[in-house]
Amino acid sequence: MTTVIEIRSLNFAYGSVPTLSDIDLQVTEGEFLGIVGPNAGGKSTLLKLILGLLQPQSGSLRVLGRSPRAASRMLGYVPQYPSFPRDFPITVEQVVLLGRLGFGQEGGLWRALRPSRTSSDDRDAVRGALEEVEAGDICKRQIGSLSGGQLQRVLLARALVSEPRVLILDEPTANIDQRLEGEIFDLLKTLNRRMTILVVSHDVAFISRYVSRVACINRTLVCHHTDAVDGAVIAELYGDKVRMIAHSH
Repeated sequence: MTTVIEIRSLNFAYGSVPTLSDIDLQVTEGEFLGIVGPNAGGKSTLLKLILGLLQPQSGSLRVLGRSPRAASRMLGYVPQYPSFPRDFPITVEQVVLLGRLGFGQEGGLWRALRPSRTSSDDRDAVRGALEEVEAGDICKRQIGSLSGGQLQRVLLARALVSEPRVLILDEPTANIDQRLEGEIFDLLKTLNRRMTILVVSHDVAFISRYVSRVACINRTLVCHHTDAVDGAVIAELYGDKVRMIAHSH
């Protein structure tokens, strides 16, 4: 199996505060990896390192055989929250088009969206990405008018429109109800047939139904196959006061 992400002996600190210590992780092509851990345990920091937004203090990190920054155009990223205010005057179509043009934020947005910067291939890709996430019918709506579930589908379409090899999601279902959570993860399972997926979540029991492995992060990292994630693993990761909740659908 081809290794798409390889991390060895990685360390990172914000100032003098260690955040990630001696991290080793290999992710193979086609894997669906869940990333779990307590708040401030280092989950989002790990994503930022993989995306090339942060640099490790020591150790090595390769993505698709390159440095994270060199590989960034082959990565799709879905943040927990949009990188622009919800009242920003932009349509769903325009948000997704930004992913095609390499703009993840509103900086330079209007310049990027000039007709001279877009092609028929770009517009076709936007329509295709929105249809794939079942959001084609809202393409003309203002982003501020969307529900939480609709917004997450649009952010997912923005990540997919550049046809990434690796899709990275930071708690994509944190602000939606349980029914929509299942729909989003069912869609991710389908997307996993053609791309590698990494997803951060707090709901270990739920994502264990979808992912192939779980990376448990609390400054250090330990990977488990889903059938090995039991109460002892959860207690060690989150502490002994965590309650286990059974999900039935």
